[in-house]
Amino acid sequence: MAHINLPEGLPGIRGPMAFRPETAKPLNELAEILLRDDNNTLSRGERELIGAYVSSLNDCFFCQNVHGALAQHYLQCDMQFIDSVKQNFQLTPVSAKLKSLLAIAASVQKGGKFVTEEQIQQARAEGATDREIHDTVLIAAAFCMYNRYVDGLGTWAPQDRQVYVERASRRAAEGYIDFDLYK
Repeated sequence: MAHINLPEGLPGIRGPMAFRPETAKPLNELAEILLRDDNNTLSRGERELIGAYVSSLNDCFFCQNVHGALAQHYLQCDMQFIDSVKQNFQLTPVSAKLKSLLAIAASVQKGGKFVTEEQIQQARAEGATDREIHDTVLIAAAFCMYNRYVDGLGTWAPQDRQVYVERASRRAAEGYIDFDLYK
């Protein structure tokens, strides 16, 4: 049961967003820019994977499964692959550049000052641009906020992970702006 009186039947972030649509709008706009903007050299799948990874580090069940399912959709992989990234990305077959960005994201999740110059240099050595490093840091920081928003209000989430997988293609098509909170 949520800590405050949220609209019934809306899982995860949907309940708080329906409760305060005026704050939902800028939060969704930020997610749209960070995760879906096509003017980005990181794929949508890679960006969703960063969000899912940070959400797993924060133990936010709803966000790691929503964004893990979206990453799965975009990357055309299975949930076992997403789970392997969350468990140990260093042993998962993703690019060296993405591994270096996930390491930066993990440091941001602990606190911004945990990001080291060595991590930045490693990401650059693996081909990451300043924009990709910037966006990784901002995605990680934003997901810490989103995760704390969801869990801090004690929202509920479907425990069947297949629910998220089944909804991923629709969420991918609709995006984060102007989606119906009540669907």
